[in-house]
Amino acid sequence: MHRHALTAALLIPVVIDGAFIAEAAQTTVTIRSCYDGDTCTSTAGEKIRLACIDTPELEGINADLLPATAARDFLNDQVAGKEVVIRRITKDRYGRTVAELSKDDINIQQLLVTKGFAQIYEKYAVQCSWSKR
Repeated sequence: MHRHALTAALLIPVVIDGAFIAEAAQTTVTIRSCYDGDTCTSTAGEKIRLACIDTPELEGINADLLPATAARDFLNDQVAGKEVVIRRITKDRYGRTVAELSKDDINIQQLLVTKGFAQIYEKYAVQCSWSKR
């Protein structure tokens, strides 16, 4: 039997500001590549915005090319071409899945923050238990 057929979805309640919002399913996906330090695409074509963090921009008026490239490259080294656990939280205004990723029991967003490639996105920190202060 294919490994994905054995993967059970774990439903996790999401509560924001004391209100029940949704249930987040925890499954696995394979990441094709990451466009920048906080946005990836799965091999199935799902666009994934990493929850609770912000990384420097690659393009636009606020672009900061060197740290943005370093964040993107670090993230790709961690997840591109690899199967990861995904905890889907919601969809953003661009239709991307907002989610937490982990690999080998390591939270990828928390790793990006710890290594200095990202900072906690305070406005949305409530979505991730590790990022609340």
